[in-house]
Amino acid sequence: MELHFLGTGAGMPSKERNVSSVALKFLQRGGEVWLFDCGEATQHQILRTSLKPRKINKIFITHLHGDHIFGLPGLLGSRSFQNGEASPVVIYGPKGIKAFIETALNISETYLTYPIQVIEIGEGLICEDDGRHVYAKKLDHVIPCFGFRLEEQAQPGKLKAGMLKKMGLAPGPLYQQLKEGRDVRREDGTVLKSSDFVSPPVPGRIVAILGDTKYCDNAVELGRNASVIVHEATVLHELAEKAAEFGHSSARSAAVTARLANAAALILNHISSRYHKEEKMLLLKEAEEVFSNTMIADDFSIFPIEKIKK
Repeated sequence: MELHFLGTGAGMPSKERNVSSVALKFLQRGGEVWLFDCGEATQHQILRTSLKPRKINKIFITHLHGDHIFGLPGLLGSRSFQNGEASPVVIYGPKGIKAFIETALNISETYLTYPIQVIEIGEGLICEDDGRHVYAKKLDHVIPCFGFRLEEQAQPGKLKAGMLKKMGLAPGPLYQQLKEGRDVRREDGTVLKSSDFVSPPVPGRIVAILGDTKYCDNAVELGRNASVIVHEATVLHELAEKAAEFGHSSARSAAVTARLANAAALILNHISSRYHKEEKMLLLKEAEEVFSNTMIADDFSIFPIEKIKK
């Protein structure tokens, strides 16, 4: 998995940051992409990356503020002009997302050459796809807003084929039986225990991508034991009280959430345009004082999940 940040600004675009959009790319699934939010000009941002719009088959919308959805009609329309047949897209979002999409496409007479399905979500399991489960919980913003938690199922352990070969056992049905967790009784009566020849299962990764929110318990629950939490850090904590009036968090609040959730790593985004270049390091420093394994995203930052330090 890789997290590709397409827009990391809060509220409106600036010269340094576009508005909200994060892509989760699955490298071992043919480059499949799940998009989280689609602010204005997201498709322009994609043009400057290796991501392919036709590879986007799921879009998750946290809430209906314009800086999170105004890029959606354009992106959907442009997919119809991609080379080759565009794949279907499933869009998940709060109540109202279906009306927004249908109105924008109908009034502009935009015809899509591929099917879309729009699912208006509540809390709980919203998506199950090939060993991947996505859960949603409401956050604390000024309009209904969700955070998402992706859980992968555990992967089977690897067969220690080298040990078997040293015992003079050639590849065959015996290998498969052991890998499937079945013990094998040989002709001489000895038993090969699967647990001796298969490494322990590899725990599935957990990625929490949160929409706009001030501190809330649901954010902690979404990020519980996550491999990484993507959390807004609109302002420094000196402005936290004012930010909370508008349903936003400080960098310090994001770090508190990650610490209470026992997450492995935290990535800050949704940065106010008041923080330019070097000033963003103040946000990072503030968060690191509470949760040391914190990073801050810029537009076009890429974070491979496997390489995020623990």
